[in-house]
Amino acid sequence: MRWKKFTLTTTTEAVDLISSMFDEIGIEGIEIEDNTPLTEAETKGMFIDILPELPPDEGIAKVSFYLDPDSDVDIEEMLKRVEEGLDELALFTDLGARTLEISETEDKDWINNWKQYFKPFTVDDILIKPTWEEIPEEHKEKLLIEIDPGTAFGTGQHETTQLCIRQLKKYVTPDTKILDVGTGSGILGITALKLGAKEVFGTDLDENAIVAVKENMEANDISPDKFRVLKGNIIDDEDVKKEVGFEAYDLVVANILADIIIILQKEIPVHMKKGAIFITSGIINMKEEAVKKAFSENEAFELVEITYQGEWVSVTVRKK
Repeated sequence: MRWKKFTLTTTTEAVDLISSMFDEIGIEGIEIEDNTPLTEAETKGMFIDILPELPPDEGIAKVSFYLDPDSDVDIEEMLKRVEEGLDELALFTDLGARTLEISETEDKDWINNWKQYFKPFTVDDILIKPTWEEIPEEHKEKLLIEIDPGTAFGTGQHETTQLCIRQLKKYVTPDTKILDVGTGSGILGITALKLGAKEVFGTDLDENAIVAVKENMEANDISPDKFRVLKGNIIDDEDVKKEVGFEAYDLVVANILADIIIILQKEIPVHMKKGAIFITSGIINMKEEAVKKAFSENEAFELVEITYQGEWVSVTVRKK
């Protein structure tokens, strides 16, 4: 399918107002390009798998939206609304160049644009590479994990994922049955299987994750009976809890946000065997004490280890 792409060049200070205006006139979904660096608060409050190096910020932004020429949308009427909206904003906001460029693009051009930033990298003796890249000659002897995150979270480049991978290397054995909560692209479960784990059961709230895991299993020659994946919430969905199973796992891994881990740690013990390991990350350092406190108040667990990378933390505990 080919789309009409409309790109407005404006000022960064006008982006929020323009975004709101687009929403009001019925434009669903926009793409914003600028060189504004993320603030410290923004980087601490979110996972950032891929962060490209940006040129200096000159206060210029490009806001793009896409329209399907074959849909019922009257493109000329929509553009008229856009111009009228910009005329109103220009009365009290600097819109800069305010040029509107029109081009054509295919779905894949804008859905997969991020791929240019995802390159092969290593975590110790493990090589993680996107499925579309070649294996670097100097890393041919390393354990290979191939990942295409699709629209699910998880390339492996984020510090929290790497923290979990290093913990998996310590505890995975050929007999290890693993529960991967919030599996995303499946990178942790796939890595565990490549390290020799017996089997993995993954859960995630996002349907995109289910699709991504299955595609990545195929890319890594992993049999479907080795990695089951289920869409659902293990915290409050009784059917999901039953499907996952009780006292069934030797190791649980959860690379999620700290606030979710604090809730999750109450539910997870019933799914773990006695002596099983629970590896957690997704914890920014300012949340470390809150997570440690939650685990210390849970009589089911004892603290094993805390590891760090950058401003991120991994907490590993054992079921008593």
